[in-house]
Amino acid sequence: METKTKVALVTGGNRGLGKNMVLRLAGKGNDVILTYNSNKAEADSVVAEVRAMGRKAEAYQLDTTNTQSFDAFLKNVSEHLEAHTGSGKFDFLVNNAGTSSHNGVAEVTVEELDVMYKIHLKGVFMLTVKALPYLNDNGRIVNISTGLARFSTPGFAAYAAMKGAVEVFTRYLAKELGSRGITANAVAPGLTETDFTRVFLPGHEEGMKQVGSMFALGRVGKPEDIGGVVAFLCTEDARWITAQRIEVSGGQLL
Repeated sequence: METKTKVALVTGGNRGLGKNMVLRLAGKGNDVILTYNSNKAEADSVVAEVRAMGRKAEAYQLDTTNTQSFDAFLKNVSEHLEAHTGSGKFDFLVNNAGTSSHNGVAEVTVEELDVMYKIHLKGVFMLTVKALPYLNDNGRIVNISTGLARFSTPGFAAYAAMKGAVEVFTRYLAKELGSRGITANAVAPGLTETDFTRVFLPGHEEGMKQVGSMFALGRVGKPEDIGGVVAFLCTEDARWITAQRIEVSGGQLL
């Protein structure tokens, strides 16, 4: 009997960690819907990479701060899937889209806090709620958190506070969706070298060695260190893992 190809929806899948998640999910035989905020060229490039692997992929523009757009977005995705797969539903939701902020607690503005809330908590919460009717039973939800929800690095309070809330939300999802066979987990990367984090990293080898000393494994993370964990959580082998915070940090600040 032919096994039905499963479909993953990954927000912010056009670059960095999200791009690697998309490619690793596709590498495990899944088709992928990915979203991007503004860089369509990047998203189209990722789509082309996935298709070159023999998997189906589509990219949609989505501003995750605009919760009013979620109904139309999911309707469009569902109609596309219905036309191309015969089912308007998908199997995996990966809430990855986001950005960072870097201000000490005393310097955080209301505007900055609102942006962090809209992207990392309200957007994740409401997109998940809106997606539930489109998510197949026995599906998976993976929310991306941060190592900064465990250890404290000055300057990231607003960002980390929202990610901490996402971890609590993840546990509630696991409890309330368990009857549908849906698992929910949070993946918490440590410091990982991406376009967002390079501005905080030293631009020379000696400095990178010093930063690497904070890690049990001796180096800063790479996107490819993260994507495989997300892809694993969307496999049958991970069916008994739910309500967990899985830190993927190379043993940062133990």
